[in-house]
Amino acid sequence: MLSEKKDLLGIKELTAGEISEILDLAGEMKRVVLSNDKKLDTLKGLSVVTLFYENSTRTRLSFELASKYMSAASANIAASGSSVQKGESLLDTGHTIDRMGTDIIIMRHQSSGAASFLAKNVRAGVINAGDGMNEHPTQALLDALTIKEHKGGFKGLRVAIIGDVLHSRVARSNLYLLNKMGASVAMAGPATLMPKGVEALGCEAYTDVDKAIAGADVIINLRIQLERQKSALFPTVREYSARFGLNENRLALAAPDALVMHPGPVNRGVEMNSAVIDCEQSFIDEQVTNGVSVRMAVLDLLTRRKRNAAH
Repeated sequence: MLSEKKDLLGIKELTAGEISEILDLAGEMKRVVLSNDKKLDTLKGLSVVTLFYENSTRTRLSFELASKYMSAASANIAASGSSVQKGESLLDTGHTIDRMGTDIIIMRHQSSGAASFLAKNVRAGVINAGDGMNEHPTQALLDALTIKEHKGGFKGLRVAIIGDVLHSRVARSNLYLLNKMGASVAMAGPATLMPKGVEALGCEAYTDVDKAIAGADVIINLRIQLERQKSALFPTVREYSARFGLNENRLALAAPDALVMHPGPVNRGVEMNSAVIDCEQSFIDEQVTNGVSVRMAVLDLLTRRKRNAAH
């Protein structure tokens, strides 16, 4: 179980049982997040550091709030304002944070595998908050919590993941999780934004977004990641929106009670239009709430062994 591990580096390494363990606890944590008394003593006496080499609003803030709601001593480091700008290596930065008695390091980094590298070289537990184009495990977990709450489970569900699949760590983590939990996955996007051989990972792959959405119980729309693209991979944003954006007509192809989701931030009028973003089937705002709940659960589980040893 996750409570027996030091780190959370990816969904790929988790079992279905471990995923369920996290989701069940996250459901309990959500009651705290929505209450008027957002204070647990779970992490009292422990320290949590967020180390972000890339910009973030939702992930970083939700981790920081999660740690504060659980009474941890918390601090954050942005690479832009740290010794990284002076040329300090990830290894040396990790050692410095580790030697300050830190219990958990939450890291986002532009290089795939960076979280795994750090975890092997520090005593602190490491949570991957996104590494390059590899994984973003807690995003997939909060997406899963949203699906579980509104669909009751995963078996038999058809989930369509639409957009910039090639550059998306969110897509990879979601694919691993949904396959483990018994859902079927269809991925769609421009041919230039679809990884070669992605079907081998356990999904249907389309360049016709309408075929992917047809009958879907859940639609997860991905952000166009222009910052990761080395060259223009589609003619214009307007053409992308017309061919691959989610609008009312495309949403009508899905199941009548389909959930609409997005990891954020949404480029309105590009990945989806405002009518869809703000419709009753949209659960984008709830995903944000669930993000805090899931991250509280992960912090709880990864520190249990240390807390138990102290008693």
